[in-house]
Amino acid sequence: MAQQQLYKCPCCNGSMSFDTASQRVKCQYCDTEFDMQSLLDLDQDLSGDTPDSMEWQDSTSYYTEDEGLRIYSCSSCGGEIVGDQTMAATLCPFCSNPVVMKAQFTGELKPDLVVPFKLDKKAAIEAMKKHFEGKKLLPKVFRSENHLEEIKGVYVPFWLFDADADARIRYRASKDRTWREGNYRCTETSYYSVVREGTLSFKAVPVDGSERIPNDLTESLEPFDVTQGVDFQTAYLAGFFADRYDVDTETCRKRANERIKLSTEDEFRSTVTGFSTVTVESSSVKFSNGTAKYALLPVWLLTTMWNGEKYVFAMNGQTGKFVGNLPLDKSASRRMFWGWAAAFFAAVLGVLYLFYLM
Repeated sequence: MAQQQLYKCPCCNGSMSFDTASQRVKCQYCDTEFDMQSLLDLDQDLSGDTPDSMEWQDSTSYYTEDEGLRIYSCSSCGGEIVGDQTMAATLCPFCSNPVVMKAQFTGELKPDLVVPFKLDKKAAIEAMKKHFEGKKLLPKVFRSENHLEEIKGVYVPFWLFDADADARIRYRASKDRTWREGNYRCTETSYYSVVREGTLSFKAVPVDGSERIPNDLTESLEPFDVTQGVDFQTAYLAGFFADRYDVDTETCRKRANERIKLSTEDEFRSTVTGFSTVTVESSSVKFSNGTAKYALLPVWLLTTMWNGEKYVFAMNGQTGKFVGNLPLDKSASRRMFWGWAAAFFAAVLGVLYLFYLM
């Protein structure tokens, strides 16, 4: 059974969670607030306390159907929480207290930094309502208040890549000159060989380190301002959900390389102007000084199943940028069509009746 950390208020022993408004850890019961350094000092003082050791050897074998499952024990109520091996922060389903699995963030698993949430759940719900505005054919389940309340604040694991890109790209370009001679329209095409080379530096290129969330969704939430990131402390996770990475840095580096190469080629291409056509003839991009950092970035997530399809909505917990695809309720679409058709025919009959009276 894995150990977990529950932050309790030194004043009233109530559970504490990270408050997005004050950027401090706040007690849910007596409203006492603590800055991160004070909480860290307190945590170090308490680390010397050791519980009684009264354990018996147990020869009973335990197993689960899925070897990836883990059992965590809530230190507040003693309830057992079953989750997978990547679960790192959650809420106890029995007492609703926030819990953090500290063992998930030790050694090589410890993040280099965390970008704290700036926007709370209320802001996420309002953003979702605005996203749904004016969409009359949206299924009702998406507008349900109870459903909107299911949105969760999740610290998503990311790898942040730094690299220098040395590139040399050669283009074949053409320029047209057109004029008229009598009844003829003449065109002269000149061809050029254009070369661009230089070095671009990339900082903190993010790649999602979780298999649960599609890369295109997380990339749509960018940018994250990682300059506002702080040294990792588990107290930032209190009151939120969190996963540790399940896609390693080597795998994510391939995606980072693709993004850096594409961005380099786009940047160089933007400097080739004044031509009618431009095509790439050769491209050479070499990376150097590459480094990677492990970070937790804030995302509000809501997943909805509709007609067997999964729809994921997400909001950047730092900037408020909202993304998500919406389905079409075909039955509502048909009802609207026949409503319009009925109104149209009623209007036509009304006009014909007026002509008849005349």
